[in-house]
Amino acid sequence: MQGGSSGIVYGGLKYQARCIADVRAAAGSTTFLAGTLSLKEENEVHLIRFSPAESELVCDGLFYHPNEIWDLKSCPFDHRVFSTVYTSGEGYGASVWKIPELHGQSNSPPLEQLFTLDEHTGKIRCVLWWPLGKHDKLISIDDRNIFLWNIDASNKSAKVMQKGSADMLPNLRGGSWDPHDHNSIAAITDSSLHCWDLRSMKKSNAIEHAHFRDVDYNPKKQHLITTAEDEFGIRLWDLRMLKYPLKNLPGHSHWTWAVRHNPEHDQLILSAGTDSTVNLWFAKVGTDDSGPESPPGSPTREEEPLLNSYTDYEDSIYGCFRISQALLAEKMKLHVLSVVRAHNSTSLLKLLLAILYTVLWYMELMRWPDSTACDPRTIASQ
Repeated sequence: MQGGSSGIVYGGLKYQARCIADVRAAAGSTTFLAGTLSLKEENEVHLIRFSPAESELVCDGLFYHPNEIWDLKSCPFDHRVFSTVYTSGEGYGASVWKIPELHGQSNSPPLEQLFTLDEHTGKIRCVLWWPLGKHDKLISIDDRNIFLWNIDASNKSAKVMQKGSADMLPNLRGGSWDPHDHNSIAAITDSSLHCWDLRSMKKSNAIEHAHFRDVDYNPKKQHLITTAEDEFGIRLWDLRMLKYPLKNLPGHSHWTWAVRHNPEHDQLILSAGTDSTVNLWFAKVGTDDSGPESPPGSPTREEEPLLNSYTDYEDSIYGCFRISQALLAEKMKLHVLSVVRAHNSTSLLKLLLAILYTVLWYMELMRWPDSTACDPRTIASQ
C-alpha cells in the first residue's frame, strides 16, 4: 500500500543531524530535541515544539554543544534533562545535560553539564534511560562493555554500580531497556541479540546469526521484542521461544535501521531504513499466542500487515520516534504517532525535519481511553 505524506518541515538547523528524541516528560505539549553532527562547526541542540493551533514547529531553545552528537536521549521524568554521546578528534564521550530556565529570552543561555560518564575506554554507542518514569539508574554501552550507573542529578554525580563485559561477542551496537523489568536489557551486536540481567551482569537468552540495527520492547506485553535487521526487515520475537520469530515483516529493500512501537496501540509499529522508506505496520501478537511463526515455506500466513509505506524521500532514514502525549481539542482527543525524517539540504545547508502524521485518529473524551471503541488497523489506514 502506497501513501503520500502530509508533513510539517522545520528548517531551523544549520548542519546535518543524526539524532532526534521525543521529550516524554514535557506534560501538555509535543516536544522533541534534535542534535547536529558537524565535524568543523560548533554543534547545536534544538528544543522544538509542535504548535497544534498553528500546525507548525516552533524552536523554544537553541543550545551550543561542543562536539558531534551521535546519540541523544531525553530523560523520561525531567523534561529539562537529556544525555548525549559525542565524539571529538580525541575519542568518544557521554554526558548528561540540563536545559536552563529560558524565561522567554531570545538568546538561549548555555547548557548545564550535570556529569560525564567517563569510565569508558572504548567507543561509546548509546545511553539508555529506563522508559517508565523516575529511576536513579542509567545505562551506557560501548563496543565491549555495558555500564550501570547510579545517578544523582541534584548533586551532579554518577557512580558505576555494575559493569558487564561482552567477552567474545562482536561489537556491541546498542540496546533497549525492558519497560516491564528494570533489571533487564536487550543488547545488540553485529550478529546477535543478548538479554542481560543487570543484577549479575550476566547474559541469558540470545538470538544468533542476524545483523541487528535496532531493538524495541513491546510497551504493553511482557517478553515481546521487535528487531530491525539488515536482511530480514523487522521481526517480532517472544523471548521465551526464540527458535523462530513470531512474525517476519520483510518490507524494506535495504538495511532496516530503526523500529518503534506505538506506546498506546502496540500493534502499530514504525520501521525506517536506508532504502529511504518508512513503513507503518499492524502486527497483532500476544503472550497467549499459540506459538511462533512457522518456519519458512509454511503455507499458513496471515493477511498482509503493511498498512502504509512512505517513499517520497531522497535520502536514508536513520531515526523514528513515538509521541504519546494527547492533545485536547474541545471534546476530542488527538493521538499522534509521528515519524521524523532528517536529511541534509546541500543547496541551503539546512536540515529538514519532516514530521509525518501517519496515524491520526479522534475519540470523544467520554470514550477515551477505551481503545476497543476503534480498531487501530482501520484507524491507521485512514
